[in-house]
Amino acid sequence: MSLSSDVAQEDTGRLAGWNRQASLILDLVLWVCVLAAGCGQASAKSHDTGSTGFASYAMAPGEEPLLKFRDMTSPRYSAKALPDMIREPQPHLGVSVYYYRRRHHRTTSHKVKGYVRHHPRLHPFWPSPRPHNVTGPSLVDRDTALSGGPGRYIWRRDIITTIFWIGERPRGNNPVPNARSSWDRYWYYDYGGYDDPDPGSRRDFIPVNFVPRQNPFYFALPYNDVEGGHTKYEASQVIPWFRHAFVRDGQTVLKNRWIAIHHGDRVCYAQWEDCGPFRTDDWRYVFGNERPRPNLNQGAGLDVSPAVRDYLGLGIKDPCDWKFVEFRDVPPGPWTRYGDNNTFVILRRQGNKGFAAE
Repeated sequence: MSLSSDVAQEDTGRLAGWNRQASLILDLVLWVCVLAAGCGQASAKSHDTGSTGFASYAMAPGEEPLLKFRDMTSPRYSAKALPDMIREPQPHLGVSVYYYRRRHHRTTSHKVKGYVRHHPRLHPFWPSPRPHNVTGPSLVDRDTALSGGPGRYIWRRDIITTIFWIGERPRGNNPVPNARSSWDRYWYYDYGGYDDPDPGSRRDFIPVNFVPRQNPFYFALPYNDVEGGHTKYEASQVIPWFRHAFVRDGQTVLKNRWIAIHHGDRVCYAQWEDCGPFRTDDWRYVFGNERPRPNLNQGAGLDVSPAVRDYLGLGIKDPCDWKFVEFRDVPPGPWTRYGDNNTFVILRRQGNKGFAAE
């Protein structure tokens, strides 16, 4: 074989190698172009979504409009503004953007969706603590619910009131045993025993055979903010104190809240410890301005304990007025004496511990 043929074969091999390298570079350039085009479309959509904010920013005085336009259309602006513009209407999408910005090692779309679904609250773009499924406008008129602001609630007038007690067995129009409450499966034991409603078995508003470990002045209203272990959709919209009291999904913000109950010339105060009568979904009555739903007890909308009955002198189905009150508005009375759940008792114990420490 001649020297010229060897040179020709060597040149052919080099050319083939260069072609392969050029092909790889060209493929890489094409992928970059495709990704850039996709980012450009996403950026354009995000600016369309936030067109109002875009226009107001561009028209604001202080800088040259062209410089502002350059900044707002740059990738840096798009990456910064997109989560802000979509944070409220689409929080999951905002978290998805953060997922990419932080350069997580999982980048496929189905993994991103799974990550966002299971870790939404770990990201700084997640809004203030509240159930993640709460969206949309308020479901109840805040003026009706608050009557002028927190701590100033309206009276619900002429509400048929029935008597119930811890340890009550199912009978007649009461199909549910009261050994456990909507929020305490060991209610009977935590209270200390059977809250006997027989007036002859009671003294000073408590049973004669034991001192209750919870407040004997308790009541039930037909709404529960928790269902199936999760906070209900409407809870954050209808409960006036929800934002201040919410801790985590599935934990009630209703238990131990105080109400005032008026009958005749007396007013009694009690704590919310169970849900009923009959229903646990009537937020339109409990927090709105509707009447209780019809039921077997003449439309009763409030259950109260034997202690409340005795203080107010109630009969079996007497009408009462009631309203929510803040703890600071609860005056001294027999409702302040007993109970590990009683706000007054808790504060007294804390004060005694502080005094003993000194």
